[in-house]
Amino acid sequence: MASMTPAERRTRACALPPLQDDDAQAIDDFLDALWAEAGVARQTLSAYRRDLGGLARWRNGSGGGLATADRATLFDYLALRTRDDYSPRSNARLLSALRAFYAHRVRKGARADDPTALLEPPRLPRLLPKALAETEIEALLSAPDATTALGLRDRAMMELMYAAGLRVSELTTLPTAAINLRQGVLRVVGKGGKERLVPLGEEAQHWLETYLAKSRPALAGNRVLSSLFLDTHGEAPSRQQFWTLVKRYAAIAGIDPRRISPHGLRHSFATHLLNHGADLRALQMLLGHSSLSTTQIYTLVAREQLKRLHQRHHPRG
Repeated sequence: MASMTPAERRTRACALPPLQDDDAQAIDDFLDALWAEAGVARQTLSAYRRDLGGLARWRNGSGGGLATADRATLFDYLALRTRDDYSPRSNARLLSALRAFYAHRVRKGARADDPTALLEPPRLPRLLPKALAETEIEALLSAPDATTALGLRDRAMMELMYAAGLRVSELTTLPTAAINLRQGVLRVVGKGGKERLVPLGEEAQHWLETYLAKSRPALAGNRVLSSLFLDTHGEAPSRQQFWTLVKRYAAIAGIDPRRISPHGLRHSFATHLLNHGADLRALQMLLGHSSLSTTQIYTLVAREQLKRLHQRHHPRG
């Protein structure tokens, strides 16, 4: 059977029955508890809501619901998604949502067994973060026309993301109060509400000061707005808007946009620090990683780049 395209998957999802009230209530209760107990990020809560709602609607079509799903049912649903060409990473996130949901139901006494107990997670390919060369970063950061209000904003955004190793969601939601130009530091609220302080660096600080003096007042008008970065409507740019901008500037800089990932500047920040001798523990703190193992993947990126450099330039490479 041929795999389904994303458009075909969306069409089939729209044809499923609406979410039943009891399932909607169970999902709401679970997500409220997850947020209160673990401080899970808003994006994760939204993804879990979609995943659980998708299973509930699929079950309602066969006369069931989340409350009565057994192991065989969950296995069938995961198998269906695999046939429909959902990625292993997407199915792994679904299984994480299901495990957390049914563990919550068992703790509440709403269910005696956990149907996810013997379900195996899909094998995930180990994808290395895509980092740009330092010369490419220079070209990318120089691409915006800083003589315009929006171009100056875009230059400041990209300089800050690269200088501080921010996630896209962290960058676009920054309040003005997070910046301390006198001390040259940035207070970032990352995943799970964890805070970290990150140095700005002279170049990023220069572009931020210029943006705050020349561009932001023009974009804000006479309004008192809390967001650091603004669009022409006085709103914070979305992650998708910033992603589109970076792709456009990559093309202007002569970089294949397909080589740019949403977190490309963050990955480049980490890789370049390691290349210049940064300590892995310090890098973990700067990136806001809970586990050092998450940070260690950048050592593989640096190693691969050194290997390619050797092959390209060594006479016996």
